[in-house]
Amino acid sequence: MGLSRRTFSTLAGTTALGLALGGSGAANCAYAAPTAPTGPAPAPPAADGRHHTIGFDRYSLVVDGRRLVVWSGEMHPFRLPSPSLWRDVLQKMRAHGYNAVSVYVSWNYHSPAPGSYDFTGIRDLDLFLRTAAETGLYVILRPGPYINAEIDGGGFPGWLTAARGTARTADPAYLAHVDEWLTHVDAIASRHLYTDGGGTILLYQIENEYDAHVTEATGRAYMAHLYGKVRADGIDVPLFHNDKGRNGYWVPGSFDTRGEGGGWLYGFDGYPSPTQTPPDWGHFGVGGTKGGATASPRTPGFMPEFGGGWFDPWGGVWFDRKGYAESRRQRDAAYERRFYLTNLANGITLHNVYMTYGGTSWGWLPAPVVYTSYDYGAALDEGRQPTAKLVPMHQLGHLLHHVPDFAKLDRAADVQAAGLRVYHLTNPDTGAHVYVARNDGTRAVTSALPGLGGLPVTVPAKDARLFVAGMVLGRRKVRCSTAQPMLSLTAGRQDIAVFTGRQGEATVTVLEYPERPAVTVLEGGAAHTYADGLLRVEARLDGLTRVLVSGDGTGNPLLLLLADDDTSLRLFPHDTPSGPVLAHGPALVRTAAVKGKALRLTGDTVAAAALEVWGPHDITELAWNGRDLAVATTPSGSLRTARPLPGVGKVSLPALRGGWRRRTENPESAPGYDDSAWKRADRTTSYSTTPVPGGQPVLFADDYGFHYGDVWYRGRLTDARGARTVSLAYSTGTQGLLMAWLDGRPLGTHRMPVPDNSTVRKGTWTDTAVFSVPAEARTAGPHVLSVLVRRMQHDQDGKAQDTHKAARGLTAVTFDGAAPQVSWRIQGEKAPDARRGPQNTGGLYGERHGWHRPEYADGGWPAASLPRADRRQGVTWYRTSFRLAVDPGIDASVGLVLDDDPARAYRVQIFLNGWNMGQYINDVGPQHTFVLPNGILRTRGSNTLALAVLSDGTTPSGPSDVRLTLLGAAAGGVPVLPI
Repeated sequence: MGLSRRTFSTLAGTTALGLALGGSGAANCAYAAPTAPTGPAPAPPAADGRHHTIGFDRYSLVVDGRRLVVWSGEMHPFRLPSPSLWRDVLQKMRAHGYNAVSVYVSWNYHSPAPGSYDFTGIRDLDLFLRTAAETGLYVILRPGPYINAEIDGGGFPGWLTAARGTARTADPAYLAHVDEWLTHVDAIASRHLYTDGGGTILLYQIENEYDAHVTEATGRAYMAHLYGKVRADGIDVPLFHNDKGRNGYWVPGSFDTRGEGGGWLYGFDGYPSPTQTPPDWGHFGVGGTKGGATASPRTPGFMPEFGGGWFDPWGGVWFDRKGYAESRRQRDAAYERRFYLTNLANGITLHNVYMTYGGTSWGWLPAPVVYTSYDYGAALDEGRQPTAKLVPMHQLGHLLHHVPDFAKLDRAADVQAAGLRVYHLTNPDTGAHVYVARNDGTRAVTSALPGLGGLPVTVPAKDARLFVAGMVLGRRKVRCSTAQPMLSLTAGRQDIAVFTGRQGEATVTVLEYPERPAVTVLEGGAAHTYADGLLRVEARLDGLTRVLVSGDGTGNPLLLLLADDDTSLRLFPHDTPSGPVLAHGPALVRTAAVKGKALRLTGDTVAAAALEVWGPHDITELAWNGRDLAVATTPSGSLRTARPLPGVGKVSLPALRGGWRRRTENPESAPGYDDSAWKRADRTTSYSTTPVPGGQPVLFADDYGFHYGDVWYRGRLTDARGARTVSLAYSTGTQGLLMAWLDGRPLGTHRMPVPDNSTVRKGTWTDTAVFSVPAEARTAGPHVLSVLVRRMQHDQDGKAQDTHKAARGLTAVTFDGAAPQVSWRIQGEKAPDARRGPQNTGGLYGERHGWHRPEYADGGWPAASLPRADRRQGVTWYRTSFRLAVDPGIDASVGLVLDDDPARAYRVQIFLNGWNMGQYINDVGPQHTFVLPNGILRTRGSNTLALAVLSDGTTPSGPSDVRLTLLGAAAGGVPVLPI
């Protein structure tokens, strides 16, 4: 490629080869031979300014010579347009066991026009990367250039639809734009690489699920160009691509990366249905290039995307119109245990859950296949609230960080247990054994599991469980346990081991003790026996059972904590420079810091909860969210508050019944409207994949610089004599529509059909609306044809066929019985404002004149009341204001609900304080609740709500029931700055 690259070299003094930094010239082999021993994981990352190495072998990543299992969650800053809340989500992820965050960077979000890039405000990538580092999370950066992500154009900017060059190929015209984009992204990313301690970027992805042109020269040249460009920009962490399934595409050696030696990893995505048997994509699979991880036998098993839910289409056909609640129900905690534990058994040590926080595709961000909400059925819902799906993520994430054996597992001899599928693995360094027992049936199964001393284990229907034997936790070895280990740490002068399971489950944990220890049951109904060097503890999980074991000659006593699922979710380990901390009780512990003899914690409570902590032995004081607490020492060796932390106070939301003002618009439909400032639609050629009809001008909106939202056309006819009908061919995304007027008289509305199972993935819809020309309009002389097209969004380009370039808007206009000459003008969105960006507003008259903005003076608008039952074709705006007075110590997540008779055909654009928070389609759904992010929402102050109602005139249109709803609240949260 002729591009300079940062050198990869051997790091002296480590146990494995790493990716070294600095210098330039040819890259040396950095493939890490499998010599890194099993040992403690690296400390949580930070922007510490120190030199770090990142290598790998077939088992795992090796960071600074230590094995690392990556347990990552996906979130997208562009789907949470409140930078203050990025910290909230990242801290929740870190507290619940994730050690990395995977991040798409969407080109269209940052580039409103060719050569124009914005990384400020809500687009501040530098701020996000700093926040991730401050939170202690690694970053997997994914800047495309194509990302898919159910985002408009798959992340391609709107202006690229009208640009020369074939996307996702080695076309020089396209690559010139790509290089410009990557130059801007990499200038930021290069300051945040973990390798030089500037930040915590651990891995970097080029392209996304690129399964086109794999065997063609243009595809290989394209991937090589991206690789070379990123390396030339100073990105020296391992690079990867995410294969769209188990294809074996873009493995090391398939193009110019010098195999693994160039720091290239193979990764593949997986989204199996919950009705499927969890697939084996590694140790236990078919093997070879179609076997998932086995396609690249010298790199670790890597799944850049594994289903943490699934998206929902317009109309909700996939989830029976129940929305994301049903998505979450189908892919619940049991799904996670079955599928994620199967992945772990198959050697997947780089595991990213897509999505962990889905968020909101606000404004005109969503791709045609999805509506505004991108909740995804994720573990953290769209309102940033925890769900039951966090339980297995929390338990497994903390396990993988605190128990190092899982970073290096080989397949072991098969074992059988009646009614269960059992995976058996062992660590070659420690001899520890791991068993994953999965129940694919519809009834619970109890069976003896070889390797656990014949102990019976029960696995619920469609669920899975993880067991260990011969594993060292702290200074003790676990002979076997029917509970799942969650963590092991030393706090103060005692070792702590946590085991978990379902509520009410009977468990047996057997520990090796050469001498009879002293055993004290501090809490719960545990029983214990000792014989032949084995201590057997039996307990039924209900809350937190505590067993203190001491006097065995090993020094530190052992505190064995046995927690049911709900209780485990309130156990929060944190690393501090002074040593580990384990906190128990509140809904969330965000941060932990030791200052002198004081341990200072921040976090959230929902219900009142006692706070208990284990930490460095000299800690005698405790503070919570800046407030000093009275504490006492417990027999468990912890500090416990004398009084419970208070729960969250009441949050009152106002009704939205009064104060509404209303104004109709669409003056563009009137024949006398002055459109002289509009652009002439007179082009004859286009780079669109949609052919230009013969004898017609180009009417495609993108060719005139209008890329988002609604677009207006006005055609001046020379003569309408003989015209019986007018046919308006148009092309839109899902749920597009068209309205037409002739000389100010409504001709009618046409809309694209609601997707069904056969069309749900269709991204471009074309049709022709045919309207009768009124007899009185079939006259000589000038006439004006006005057309409003809700174009929806651009198709994605998943198959690399330039489908994002399919036309949006009108494509052709013809008359039956006449052939008048027509001159066209077109108008769409104005230039984007600096804060809200290009996807915020479209081409409605009210948007172009600022009716959505809070500063707009609507005092001259007539007062209105809800519910409404108007019947007209066109656009009507409603505005009101409301005040909130949420206590500053409460994090309240608020949503807006719209409800009406589903037979009414209308849609609403929702603007809060000038921000377009999404689109509601009353007769399509399924979305009725729209999240209003704090920062955009003033939780202490005045807010302006504007609703732009687009109705077809065939039925009464609302809005009807418009109300605020509380999605969740906690005492605590993070400071939020207004946007």
